[in-house]
Amino acid sequence: MGNTIVKSQLKDVQIFLETTVAKLEDFLNEITYSKLQEERSGGESYYKGILSTLRRLLVGCEEGLEVCQIILHNEIFNKAAAEKTLYKIYHQCIEEYFSPKSDCWYEDSRAAYTGRNSIKFHEAVPDSIPAILKELESGFQAMREELEFYETDYRTKMMQSK
Repeated sequence: MGNTIVKSQLKDVQIFLETTVAKLEDFLNEITYSKLQEERSGGESYYKGILSTLRRLLVGCEEGLEVCQIILHNEIFNKAAAEKTLYKIYHQCIEEYFSPKSDCWYEDSRAAYTGRNSIKFHEAVPDSIPAILKELESGFQAMREELEFYETDYRTKMMQSK
C-alpha cells in the first residue's frame, strides 16, 4: 500500500480512537461497581470483570492513540511503523471489543444481519453497560472492516521475512 493510503487510514484510526477514548473515559469516570448494583443487582465478579475489561479496552485505545499521534507528527512518515501500529490496534482494540479475553461478553455474528447489537452478555447486566457498548459499536465495526487487511497482510510479511 502507498504511504498516502496508510497515512490516511492512520488518521481515520486516530479520529476513531480519540472518540472512543473520550466516550470510555466519560463512562468509566462516572460508573462504579456500586452504581451498577443499584441499577441492577447482579454477580459481583461478573460486574467487576466487565468494568475491568472496559478499563483494559480503554488503556489499549489510549496506547494506540498515542502511537498514532507520534507517527503522524513525525516529519518523515514511517510506513512500516504505521502498518505495525494498525495491526496492533486491530488486535488490542478491535478484537478485544468484539471478543474480550475475559469472556465477559461475546459477539453474536448473526446480529449484524438483523440490525441488532452484536454484543451479547452471559448474564443480565445493568442497562448502562449495553448502552456504552452500543454507542461504541458502529465505530468498532467500521474500523474492523477497515483494518482486517492488516491482519493478513502483516502476518504474510512476517512469514516472508523468516
